[in-house]
Amino acid sequence: MKRLLITIDGPAGAGKTTVSREVARHLEYTYVDTGALYRAVAMAVLSEGCRADDDGKVAQILRGLALRFEKSIRGPRLCMNEVDVSDQIRTQEITMFASALSARRVVRDYLLGVQREMGKNGGVVFEGRDMGTVVFPGADIKFFLDADPDVRALRRYRELVTMGADTSLAEVAESMKKRDDDDSSRALAPLRPARDAIRIDSGPLAIEEVVEVMLRHIAH
Repeated sequence: MKRLLITIDGPAGAGKTTVSREVARHLEYTYVDTGALYRAVAMAVLSEGCRADDDGKVAQILRGLALRFEKSIRGPRLCMNEVDVSDQIRTQEITMFASALSARRVVRDYLLGVQREMGKNGGVVFEGRDMGTVVFPGADIKFFLDADPDVRALRRYRELVTMGADTSLAEVAESMKKRDDDDSSRALAPLRPARDAIRIDSGPLAIEEVVEVMLRHIAH
């Protein structure tokens, strides 16, 4: 049976990460969190004290980066230059800086190559924001997962609190709205559904129900 290349796009808090992992687990596919790749780049650039719009310096930093996912009992872990950075990249500061960097062509071109190399043999579920529109326009199956902004903000807030973050629901909602606005309005690879994407509103559905809907589409 052909091993498919599946993309799951959508805004933050729509449930992409959990759903993508579950779909990949059911299919015994590799799961790739592309947002983590942007966060890792953001972490590397921030650690050098570099601005997001300093393309020359950013390009220099990217030349020294090696990113790969490693399987573990805790799920896929992202290694940057052989160091596991999966947990360190989940701060609000890195999240917002990653959003700024994602509008820079030098960063997108670098990660385009990284992502396409990861997906070249199929059997992969890619989670992101432009997987079905820019990175893999010829993907076998594309999904776009969305939900009401209030629902998404609450989900993200709960996730951050679980990780020990000191924040409020209002702060998370404001940060998410800014990120949504930035990602949707940027000229380079804006956040939007692919024309042939299967759109799913995850707001009224449990995670298991979203996964079930996706698996039915994949089976057909």
